[in-house]
Amino acid sequence: MVQQGINIQKISKEMTQYKFKINGKDYEVSVNGVNGSNASVTVNGVDYNVELENAPAAAPAPAPAVSSAPAASAPAPAPAAAAPKPAGAGKKITSPLPGVIIEVCAKEGQAVKKGEKIAVIEAMKMENEILAEFDGTVTAIYVSKGDSVLEGADIASIA
Repeated sequence: MVQQGINIQKISKEMTQYKFKINGKDYEVSVNGVNGSNASVTVNGVDYNVELENAPAAAPAPAPAVSSAPAASAPAPAPAAAAPKPAGAGKKITSPLPGVIIEVCAKEGQAVKKGEKIAVIEAMKMENEILAEFDGTVTAIYVSKGDSVLEGADIASIA
């Protein structure tokens, strides 16, 4: 099955294991279980709990797509001076490469300026700063320190 440049090969009918080829990179994905709108998956040996956007209303079924970002952390209170933005509203800041989150510098509800550090990813023994692309308010943080992320994974949303 090929969809939008993504190759998907189901490995087994008994187990929900898939091989994805995304932009020429291979990923082995196992769907370990689905409970309502949450799924437990393993991507290249790293376990994730993910939220399904199109969760089935009835009995749980294997997840057709995999999100590479772990569940969001608890929201921080919004500053009193600004009206709170809806959680997750705005433009998403994504990871430019796969790696491990070694620092989360921003909190939900925090005002940030363009170029301000949002998080730090370690990849290939180098630290890479993830910066705000414009002025705004952080409406969601999708990662925590120690999380493994894939290229394109959501890091934060800024509105």
